[in-house]
Amino acid sequence: MRVPKSIKLLLLSPVWLFQLGTSAKSFLDNPLIGSQRLNRLGLHRGRVRLAGALCAWRRWRLAKKVRTDWREAFDRDGYVAIENVIPPEQFAALRAAILSYEGDAREMRQGDAITRRLAIDPAMLQAIPQLRGLLDRSDLNALFEYVAGFRIRPVHYIQTIVTHDASNEADPQESLHADAFHSSLKAWLFLNPVTADEAPFTFVPGSHRLTRERLDWEHRRSLADPRAIDRLSARGSPRVRAADLTEMRLPEPKPLAVPGNTLVVADTLGFHARGASVRPIERVEIWSYSRRNPFLPWLGGDLLSLPGLAERRIGWLWGIRDRFEKVAGQPWQRVGKRRPVDAQD
Repeated sequence: MRVPKSIKLLLLSPVWLFQLGTSAKSFLDNPLIGSQRLNRLGLHRGRVRLAGALCAWRRWRLAKKVRTDWREAFDRDGYVAIENVIPPEQFAALRAAILSYEGDAREMRQGDAITRRLAIDPAMLQAIPQLRGLLDRSDLNALFEYVAGFRIRPVHYIQTIVTHDASNEADPQESLHADAFHSSLKAWLFLNPVTADEAPFTFVPGSHRLTRERLDWEHRRSLADPRAIDRLSARGSPRVRAADLTEMRLPEPKPLAVPGNTLVVADTLGFHARGASVRPIERVEIWSYSRRNPFLPWLGGDLLSLPGLAERRIGWLWGIRDRFEKVAGQPWQRVGKRRPVDAQD
């Protein structure tokens, strides 16, 4: 039996209202977030400004623990690139251990690209004890917390990017975009050199700042009919064009060609993309991610960041998505036991 639309609206209205105070971002799934009338009155702009102000306040309280040069680079550009983040004599051994590790893997296809992930979980940490030492480094965690704006442990994966896989569809990650309307952390520790023509991480320097021009742009995009724009923008991950960057007085995107053993940490409120690759590649990296409700004023309180729980979160998340796949969807498909790459180089 189909539920009448009026009853459905009545039942879901409290949920939609509650989501305004969370990281919910889809203009399609929440009619309040996607309401052109409310956004003309400033709803979206207000959410962006409040989230940004709270993030700035939390970062101010976290700043003293971050290395000054890293913090200054991040504040200026929205990302920081740290070469030789691991002592070279230790990096070679860690890289070899990661590339030879075999564990449960998941894959997701987007256009002609495949992303493969192995969770850095208790099994991997036991097999590769050097990883725990890296992920427990206080200087790196202070930087992660500052960029995320919370005293929270990221989730960590061994991630492989495979480009030019058999498909005629474009990789949506190659389009400049922001992940959401608020700040979040992503980090990549590249195990191999990344050249400018092999899908480099690309970032628009300074685009993480909520300038008047950025807020005006956010307001204008919130007035579009979410059913008439591209799906990812309508879901809250806005795509940006060169003309938009000009309007926001932002520079051109910068591809980061970096040597192996470079850690890049970025705020994905800034506009970023995976650069195009002129040839098929299979790149391996340690990938880290942290996103939390942007409207929380406190720094900590995340129980899942506790030792013993933090490294198990990915398995729990995958399991929940598997269990409720028909309701929530599950883009990460099991591919059995795999190594990060099929053959070491």
